[in-house]
Amino acid sequence: MENTKPQSKAAIWTGRIISILCILFLLFDSVMKIVKSTLSMQGSTQLGWPQDDVQGIGIILLVFTILYVIPKTAILGAILITGYLGGAISIMMRAEMPGHPFFFPLIFGILVWAGLYLREEKLRILIPLKK
Repeated sequence: MENTKPQSKAAIWTGRIISILCILFLLFDSVMKIVKSTLSMQGSTQLGWPQDDVQGIGIILLVFTILYVIPKTAILGAILITGYLGGAISIMMRAEMPGHPFFFPLIFGILVWAGLYLREEKLRILIPLKK
């Protein structure tokens, strides 16, 4: 394996902050679905999800988020979150509803990986970015 330059403390902390913000949003979104909040239920049903499925989707997102939080499973969690966000993009594009911008899950997915990339040396070794 190719050696990578050690990441600066600033980059590691930037990655941690990005990851924490992503985690907080994902936890909020999943819990709102699990407790069937009115806002979450309305948004999900407007996108075509049956009300009975919203809580299950929230549980799945919570599991993926927990995997992302645990250092040993963070890469697996990021992969699963990427799949979840890909589904969100697909649903939002299909629904073609104003106020449901499909680019949000795309940018959010990039942030999930950026935070992980900045803080996780194993990922930088696996996917080295060259100048």
